[in-house]
Amino acid sequence: MTESRNKAGDQYQLQPEGIAGADGMGRAVGVDGGVSAGSLLRELIETVVLALVLFLVIRQVVQNYRIESHSMEPNFYEGQFVLVSKLAYKLGTPHRGEVLVFHNPNNAKEDYIKRIIGLPGDQVEVVADTILINGQELPQPYDHQLNLEGNNYGPIVVPDNSLFVMGDNRPRSSDSRAIGPIDENLVVGRAWLRIWPLNLFGLVKHYELEPGGDAAAGATP
Repeated sequence: MTESRNKAGDQYQLQPEGIAGADGMGRAVGVDGGVSAGSLLRELIETVVLALVLFLVIRQVVQNYRIESHSMEPNFYEGQFVLVSKLAYKLGTPHRGEVLVFHNPNNAKEDYIKRIIGLPGDQVEVVADTILINGQELPQPYDHQLNLEGNNYGPIVVPDNSLFVMGDNRPRSSDSRAIGPIDENLVVGRAWLRIWPLNLFGLVKHYELEPGGDAAAGATP
């Protein structure tokens, strides 16, 4: 009687020595057991491409800026770095009291950081350190350098699709009092996170200010 035996499946067969196969991660392995140069090159290219894609995606969402002026003291100083949310005003609307970054209308390669004071349709007037929006005083609960007596401006009406902005360091800021209301198309985004210096790391404080409202208007992250 002939003895019958079941033939082992391929998955149990030993691979002959010296035949290139694959390691546990599916990468090609040479006869010496090492990963092939072609596989390493492919993985390197894939890693670089993925990093580039992630970088480009992130740049569409946030952008970092180094502050290079004294116009927002005492809240922002020269040399500090902030991240700006580029989606904030694409998904939402500007509010008085928020801090934003925009391109200088006279030099697109230069960016400014200021605070929103007037919205489209607002009548804005600056009398010494008092800001009047449509004849009502705008609260200023944030720290700022006082505007000099007699350094008045306006009144003007903010055009459609424009914003009236001012620096917190009122005597040393080139803002809408000098360059006029800025077109909303020049806005880069809303200041979001201060990342340098590390001892000041944290969310940028914003305010929602209403003319004639409480001077202690609440801050928002």
